[in-house]
Amino acid sequence: MNLVLLLVCFLYAAELARSGEIEKTERVTPRTWYLGMNLNPADGHVMGYTVGWADDVFIGTYLDALKKDYLNREVWILPVKYIAIVRHQAGQVDAVKVFRFKGSARSLLSRFQDMNPGRQIVTEGGPIQQSISNSAQNLEDDPVFSVGGDLAFNWAYGNNGARIVLTGGRLSPANDNDDNTHGLGNHFACNPLTGIPTSGYETVWNHEISNIQNRVSPTLVQGTDHGTGSKYISGPVYGNYAIYVSEDASSFPAPGHMLDIEVEVLPKYNFF
Repeated sequence: MNLVLLLVCFLYAAELARSGEIEKTERVTPRTWYLGMNLNPADGHVMGYTVGWADDVFIGTYLDALKKDYLNREVWILPVKYIAIVRHQAGQVDAVKVFRFKGSARSLLSRFQDMNPGRQIVTEGGPIQQSISNSAQNLEDDPVFSVGGDLAFNWAYGNNGARIVLTGGRLSPANDNDDNTHGLGNHFACNPLTGIPTSGYETVWNHEISNIQNRVSPTLVQGTDHGTGSKYISGPVYGNYAIYVSEDASSFPAPGHMLDIEVEVLPKYNFF
């Protein structure tokens, strides 16, 4: 009797599956973002153009990875296709932009070492995702979230360099020494093709984060992490800026999410 009942149940389940009333479920594998860098423009360490970006070094600590300047050399050498720039307040996402790199996967170390001639627009199609908290402040001149376009790396002009800028902001011509391209990781007195500061000016015209502005001098920067030059205006800190990378994650958690050195997400897009 039990065998007959088992057979009836099996045949009934098979009929339901054929009719579509039972749907097959598939396990979805999360994808992972890795924290490569964090910039705090008021922690006493200046991550300007000539510090860290193109060096195979570890800066900071895991414990303070989202509190102070941080660079993870193991993440920096990973070949990746996606990058997320996340402004956060004490580890809580405030605003995020996600981009896809052009071409094949490369490491951030190799991209930031590619300084001569530099001036490379490294993403295409603009941000895949842009998410900004309704309570986010200081957006009018934020170097990442007040302008559109794609990411450009190693923007060299005159004896100046900016490591990350957006094409929607001002991109100074190569021979224009106007101190007027603004972004993340800046120096106004260096050889931007080699990443070496001008002798005697190593800690004079370096600055970590400058806001979008159309001025040559004085330069408005976030926080106190800048050189001793007399033409800086120390402004408010808009947040920490974290750089995450991934081989296969094309979306990032929304504002309000609490960050960690690794962030898992479920896949959102299939056409990348």
